[in-house]
Order: sequence, then structure tokens, then C-alpha cells
Amino acid sequence: MSQRMKLFIFLLIINLIVIVIYLVWNHIRRKENLRSVWMKAVMMFLCPVVGPVFVLFSFILFKLFSSQGMDLSDVVFSKDRTENFLRPDEEMERNMVSLEEALEVTDKKSLRTLMLNVIRGDYQNSLSSINLALNSEDSETAHYAASILQDVLNNFRSQVQEKYLLCQEENGQQVENCVNLVEYMNPILEQKVLTDIEQKSMTDKMQEVLQKAWDLDKIRISSTVYEKVCQRLLEIKDYEKCTLWCDRAMEQYPRVLSSYTCQLKLCFSCGNKEKFFQVMQELRSSDIIIDNETLEMIRTFM
Repeated sequence: MSQRMKLFIFLLIINLIVIVIYLVWNHIRRKENLRSVWMKAVMMFLCPVVGPVFVLFSFILFKLFSSQGMDLSDVVFSKDRTENFLRPDEEMERNMVSLEEALEVTDKKSLRTLMLNVIRGDYQNSLSSINLALNSEDSETAHYAASILQDVLNNFRSQVQEKYLLCQEENGQQVENCVNLVEYMNPILEQKVLTDIEQKSMTDKMQEVLQKAWDLDKIRISSTVYEKVCQRLLEIKDYEKCTLWCDRAMEQYPRVLSSYTCQLKLCFSCGNKEKFFQVMQELRSSDIIIDNETLEMIRTFM
């Protein structure tokens, strides 16, 4: 055997030993992906001397540059809240008007542009204003408004039916499903964009599912939910059921302002002055802070 062949076999043995050491070392460390380790091992086996030198050189470069600690002297990790003061866009503010005013004074081209902008934005809470556009003299504007309302209300009806079926399922989520349905229905019903018959039907369904939740676990009904259902019942003039829910709200939340305001609104709608002043006196005797809306209602009735 020639001297060159002996040297070649020696290099292969040394290369194989290096590969085995590399595999064992990475198996012990377990810091590198196993697939990556075996790929490098195969490369070193197929490229004796060059392969191990390349892997070693790459490792040295990584240690010298990539693994150095980052300079975070200019970075501040603070939990303190900061307030950003942004200057108002005065030009935009000057050009903003309510949709109701725009329907009265804007020319057709601008009105159509306004409706298109409404469609592109979040119009879920502007349905009552959009509903006014149905009577616009411009047929295209009325068409935009009708399209928006049709899409929203069709989706609302299907979602209500779907969620209503969930409320009938007797499981651990039944009370939560009932309360969620009430909260889902309220934003649409309070805008009064449905016909009178459908508005009453939806309000009755709202009251029905809340009754189911009350029968199962009334503790999980919040004061705001009581307030919402009372307000919707007042709007359809179902004073009997409204009285029932007002009493329940007062019984469960006697120290919450909404319990009193619901009672006051009911008495105001029914014209029951004696009961109104009785509730008002009870509210004054409590330590509950009265808001401006309640004060204005009291002034109006008095």
C-alpha cells in the first residue's frame, strides 16, 4: 500500500471520528434540530476534511458575531402609561356633518359619496340614520340605504334564529347563550329599523330567552341586561312585562342606578306620578350618584 493511500485512509478515519464526536455532542446538547445535525453529518462524511472545516468555521463565526449580546441601552421597557396628544384634523372636522343633516342639504353627488363612505365603514350603529335615507329623493341614495339595511337585517334575523336554537339546548352554556342573545339583539332593536310588528316580535323573543336565563340562574344576569330588556319593552308599550323586569332588577340590584332609572322611565311612560315621586324619593335617600340623564328626566316629569 502506497504512502498516499495510507494518508487518505488515515484522513477518512479521522473524519469519521470527528463525525461521530459531532453527533454525540449534539445528541447530548439537544439544542439543534436533529434533521439539521444529520444533514451536516452527511455533508462532512461526503466531503472529508472540507466538510468538518466548513462546519467548524461557521460555528466560530456564529459565536463571534451572531451570539453577542444586543445593546439595549436605547431601549426602554417600561409599564408606565404614556399619553399621546394628537392635534385634531380641523379640515376634516369642518367637513363633518350628521347623516340626518346631509340628507336634507347635500347635493346628490355628495350624498351618494357619503353613502358609499358609510358602506365602507362601520355602519352597525348608524342604521337608524341610514333608514332615513330610504325616503331620499335621489333613487340611487335610497338604493344604497336599502342594500345596507337588507344585508344587515337579513344577517341579524339568521343569527337570532341560530342563537335562539342554542338557547333551547339544555347544557352548561344555556344561561350564557340566553344572555348573549339578549346582548346581541339589543343594538339592532334600539335603533328601531324593523317594522313595528317585527320589532315587537323580536322584543318578545328577547324577553323570552331572558326569562329562561332568569329561571335557570338569575345571578348571572347583570344590571345592564335588565336595563336593556326594560327599555325595549317600554318602546313596544308592554308595561306589564316591563314592570316585572323592573321589579326583578330592583330586587337583585337595589344599589345600582339603572334599577331606579328603569322604574322612573316606566312610571313616566305610564303617567304614574305617585309611583314616580316615590321611586325618586327612594333614589334621593340612597347614596347612589345621579347622572345628568336621570336629572333631566326628573325635571321633565316635574
